[in-house]
Order: sequence, then C-alpha cells, then structure tokens
Amino acid sequence: METRKVAFYTLGCKLNFSETSAIGRQFEERGFRKVAFEDAADIYVINTCSVTDHADRKCRKVVKEALKHNPEAFVTIVGCYAQLKPQEIAEIPGVHAVLGAAEKFQLVDILAGFEKPAAGQPGHVHASPIAAATEFHAAHSYGDRTRTFLKVQDGCDYSCSFCTIPLARGKSRSGSVQSVVERVQQLAATGVKEIVLTGVNLGDFGLQGPDRQRLEDFYDLVQALDEVDGIERFRISSCEPNLLTDEIIRFVARSKRFMPHFHIPLQSGSNKILGLMRRRYRRELYQERVALIKEVMPHACIGVDVIVGFPGETEADFLETYQFLNDLDVSYLHVFPYSERENTLAPTLPGRVQDRHRHERTTQLRGLSEKKKRYFYGQHVGQETAVLFEDDVTNGQMEGFTPNYIRVVAKYDPLLVGEMKRLRLTAVNPQNLMEAEELGVEVFQH
Repeated sequence: METRKVAFYTLGCKLNFSETSAIGRQFEERGFRKVAFEDAADIYVINTCSVTDHADRKCRKVVKEALKHNPEAFVTIVGCYAQLKPQEIAEIPGVHAVLGAAEKFQLVDILAGFEKPAAGQPGHVHASPIAAATEFHAAHSYGDRTRTFLKVQDGCDYSCSFCTIPLARGKSRSGSVQSVVERVQQLAATGVKEIVLTGVNLGDFGLQGPDRQRLEDFYDLVQALDEVDGIERFRISSCEPNLLTDEIIRFVARSKRFMPHFHIPLQSGSNKILGLMRRRYRRELYQERVALIKEVMPHACIGVDVIVGFPGETEADFLETYQFLNDLDVSYLHVFPYSERENTLAPTLPGRVQDRHRHERTTQLRGLSEKKKRYFYGQHVGQETAVLFEDDVTNGQMEGFTPNYIRVVAKYDPLLVGEMKRLRLTAVNPQNLMEAEELGVEVFQH
C-alpha cells in the first residue's frame, strides 16, 4: 500500500507554526509522509488564525488551492478560527473535517480513516466548547526553519475588549519548568542553535494541572533555561508589559544565552484608549519598561504591537500615540488597523473610526516604524557581531539575525545555512536590511 502524503498550511502566529509542526510529527509517526503544499497531498491540514483580517476569505482561498493540487484530497481545518466558527467552516466547499482547540492534537486518532462526508453534506465537526480545552499540549517547530519556536504556554485569562483569543484557545495553562527544560535538552541534542519561547500570554507561564495552580512563574523558567547546555540563543517572543518584570529584564541583561531582544505589545499610546481596550497597564508603565531595557542593554532591540482606529480613537488620540512612539526608544512597530470581532466588547463601543482613517493611521505608523528601524540599524554600523543564518532563500539571497535581531542579508551559500558567522556590519541598504563583511572582503551584500 502506498504511503499517504500529508501537507500543511499555517496562518497566523509563531504559536500556530509550532503546533502545525507538532501535528506534522504525529502524522509522520503514524507512517504518513509529509510533503510540500503543492505536492498533491492526500490530506491537507490548514491551521487557521482569528486575529488577522478576513479569516474566512483566507481559509476559503487555501482550501481552493489545496484542491487544485489534488481534487480528491481530504481537507481538515484546525486552529483558532476553527474553534470560533466550526459550523460555518464545515459548509465551505471542499472542507471535510473541522477540529476545535480540544481536539486538534488528536486529529490522527479522531479522523482515523479520513472518510469524507456524503456528497453534498457539510464537513464533519469535532469541536467541544472552549471550556473543554484545559490540557496543555507542548509543541515546537523543527526542520521548518533554523530557529525553533517552542510553545511553553497556551490560553489567556485576560479580557481585552478587542480580542477573541480566550474564546479560541481557552484559559491560561502551561507545562512545568522541568518539562520545558527536558524538551530543550532534546532539541539541543538535534543541533538546534536558537529557540524562540512562544505562548498566547507568555509572561503568564506557570498555571498547571486541572486546577491551574501557579506553581512556578516565567522568571523561574528563564533562569532554568539559561543553564541548559547546547542552545546558543533563546529569544522571548511577545510578552505583556505588566508581566515583563524588572527582574526578568535585568536577568536577560546578564544572561549567557537570552538575546537582547524584546517584543512588547503596547496597542495604544493613549491611556484613554488603553482603558477602553481593557489593557492591564498604562503608558507610563510601558515607558518605564523601555527605559529600563535601554539602561541595562543600550543595544537591545524592542518591537512594539500597535492597533489603530479602535472605537473612540479620535485624531487627537492617534496623534498622542504617534508622538509617544516617536519619542520612545524602540526599534520597530507591528501596526494593525482595528478589525471588528464577533463576541467581543469593542464593536459595541461608540465612536466607530471610518475605514479610511484606520488605514491612513496604519500607513503613518508603518512609515514611522521604517524610520525607527533604519535609525536602530544605523547605530550598529561598524560593529562586529555574530549572525545566525536562516535556511530561507529568495532570489539568490539569504538572511540571518544578530543577537539583537538586526536582519543581515547575504548571497546564498549552502555552507552558511544554520551557521553562526562573525561579521562586521557595514551599511543599511535601501530595503532596510543590514549588509556586512567578512575578513575585510565585502561579500555579504544585497
């Protein structure tokens, strides 16, 4: 009997990539062969997101593309959008099964024979209420990129007025420090050089077991991982400013392995809007976090998430955010126009911002981000640093990252993939990428 082929497509965040990779390994353990999306797979698994815009449209498009490659394929939808809209997704032509948050890691067992529903019938739905998603499922990406995304936490207990993530992923939960350390040790044995710690609300790490007792915290985890031999770099992905404590920041500053790179969601530089968003901090605390990072790590890279056009955001509120970010010593921005989500409080608030204003404000802040990134990169021209090269190749070019997340471009060289190289940073090119040189010979250029 010919080995069945399975292919995956992931929408959304690093956490989704780690979970897709984990599900992929489950298929391989059962004898399936993992192939590229375009390789006419027998089974397609599409991992969806509810945070990005137009989840329905994106899901339909990927389903359509999968069936172009193999019209007879079995198509399964998992992920946040699958938990929020399972019946709606099951009606999409070509979708054969939809699995919710509590079921996705049992996909191979639940679907077993991968039998399609009768002609004209909607896809099979296996989606429990989100309250059933109480177990923490560890996951990590491996073999997909040079860096490994390691999921150490899931779910969220916060109730931000714009966010569906608690509805899609459930309450905050995580594994133990010891279980994460053991997984990292296993990854180190495979030659992984860099691990990015991921989670829905990463700084809330430590709630464990069926009664979700807080037995440990994120600081405990960071300290323990710093002692694991074999991993050269750790990065902390997005961490709420109220959970990124002074002790964590100071520890990273003296760490052997944690990189001077932070991604801290702000969402708005207006305290009025932060209140409407139900965020758990005000701009003054955010300012304090950035100031401390730059005090103890002047070279640190700081990324910021911002939402513009939130209900009630006037032009004056937006300008307050713009000025706040302009004055803040941060390195780049991830800017999102506000998008209405069902079953959240935000759409019921007064003061809807017109779409054109949302997009105008997005454009302005993205322009500011490019300026900040160029300025940050420019501060490091002339410095020598270690660059870890990725295995993504585009138009004969490859890229790598410095410890403080400066993206370095190089001509493709297979010997550089996954390797750490000591280089001198030489110039920021028109694409806002860093060029570099080795031993005085300028070969690492775009």
